[in-house]
Amino acid sequence: MKKTSTRLADGRELIYYDLADDTVRDAVDRRPLDATVTTSEVRRDPLLGDSVAVASHRQGRTYHPPADECPLCPSQGDRLSEIPDASYDVVVFENRFPSLAGDSGRCEVVCFTSDHDVSFGGLSERQARLVLDAWTDRTSELSHLPSVEQVFCFENRGAEIGVTLQHPHGQIYAYPFTTPRTALMLRQVAAHKEATGGENLFDAVLERELADERIVLEGEHWVAFVPYAAHWPYEVHLYPKRRVPDLLGLDEAARTEFPQVYLELLKRFDRIFGEGEPPTPYIAAWHQAPFGQLEEFDGVTRDDFALHLELFTIRRTSGKLKFLAGSESGMNVFINDVPPERAAERLREVASS
Repeated sequence: MKKTSTRLADGRELIYYDLADDTVRDAVDRRPLDATVTTSEVRRDPLLGDSVAVASHRQGRTYHPPADECPLCPSQGDRLSEIPDASYDVVVFENRFPSLAGDSGRCEVVCFTSDHDVSFGGLSERQARLVLDAWTDRTSELSHLPSVEQVFCFENRGAEIGVTLQHPHGQIYAYPFTTPRTALMLRQVAAHKEATGGENLFDAVLERELADERIVLEGEHWVAFVPYAAHWPYEVHLYPKRRVPDLLGLDEAARTEFPQVYLELLKRFDRIFGEGEPPTPYIAAWHQAPFGQLEEFDGVTRDDFALHLELFTIRRTSGKLKFLAGSESGMNVFINDVPPERAAERLREVASS
């Protein structure tokens, strides 16, 4: 992998990740852009104890442009985009309309490929490995920023999820705090550790799932399963079998196998609802240990956390979505319409030949 860092016309950082070590990246952003101005602010809710990012400048972000005006495609002739070069393998750049900025963190866009019409599941294993390497590198770099406590790599796919740019891409949020969902996990880890005299909760969960009927697919270094208490109609958790706190902890064997397992998993997601159905909308979310201090979690360290990816769709059946209505949105109590055992069975049925 070759990494080349440059700057866009408005001062934002852009980074090329290339498969070939001899690739030269010297294209200049020719757009007449003013310096980026953001209004991002993080406010703490005194009742819930969580944080809300207020970012009014995002109202003006690009919204469903036609394919020939896609800002994530390479620049061609007089059609200038966010990527100055005429081609790329993987590229990462600072979001022009960030939810978090400055002392409130940082937001980046990750373009998986220059091909506008492919999805992550359609990448080659080499391309998917390059994305993994880019996620890992950005996690490392962002973790050293003084305003960053947790790094979150994720992909939203599909208009049903709220995606406004159809080019295959994901995002990275670098938060200035430990996110509420991670904090809940860490509290459970702390309670389990105390109650069992030191047993790790993630290890116990993985051991239970490996012995149960909800395994979707399994490799030498990774295992994917539908969790016992899945929140979403089709939800899969992907774990490395060796517990590590973040992407940086993966060894070479796990990195090599990841594209094989993950690409197969994404292909199965697109087959859940049968032939002729539109691509399955999904969210793919990497959960990594925070880089800040964990004193509030009663003896838990970063090494007690387990890196894993959670993949889920909001489609519950053909032509129908799972809406977060009263119980889910009002009280955060999920009601799942699809038994996890049946979801796992279906994901095994649609294995690619």
